[in-house]
Amino acid sequence: MTDTHGASVYLTFDDGPDKEYTPRILDLLAAARIKATFFMIGELAYRFPDLVRRVQAQGHRIGNHTYSHRHPWFVTAARARREVADGSAAIADIIGERPGLFRPPHGAVRRAMAEESARLGEEMVLWNLSAIDWGPKGTAAGIAGRLARVKGGDVVLMHDSARGINRPGELVGVLPQLFRRIEEGGLSPAPIPLKLKG
Repeated sequence: MTDTHGASVYLTFDDGPDKEYTPRILDLLAAARIKATFFMIGELAYRFPDLVRRVQAQGHRIGNHTYSHRHPWFVTAARARREVADGSAAIADIIGERPGLFRPPHGAVRRAMAEESARLGEEMVLWNLSAIDWGPKGTAAGIAGRLARVKGGDVVLMHDSARGINRPGELVGVLPQLFRRIEEGGLSPAPIPLKLKG
């Protein structure tokens, strides 16, 4: 890892906030002194506003993950735009500022959403390494194996919510191992900068 020593790595958590798993992940991040980025669903942010504020207070970055996580390809263009705008507004209502980042549900890029996020000043951020912490592959062993590949410059996709087929209960057990690997590799975990591409 000599070529990536000191390089940043960007840990991201989608689909929250979740009343059980978001606090557990925040505790683990705090213990390891690691900052991350949380892409939040607007309707869940309204349901658990104290968790949104806690994420912000602990120095993590908050991104927009739409209002209700509808699949971008299965809604009208008008609804797709509204999902982005309403998700952004929900977060702004709670923390007093719009998020500067946007991630489309399922990583499905749709022009209407891209245009709306750009209009709101939110940069679209995807990922290049997924924990696949969901579905049949979302076992602790499988997640650990995939996260063992982390290297400098990676944007890592994980989930802090038990929504749908997500398996955050498997993820939380391997996060300390990931954090040790990051430290031993000389990597610098950080929130996604607001101008990652620039």
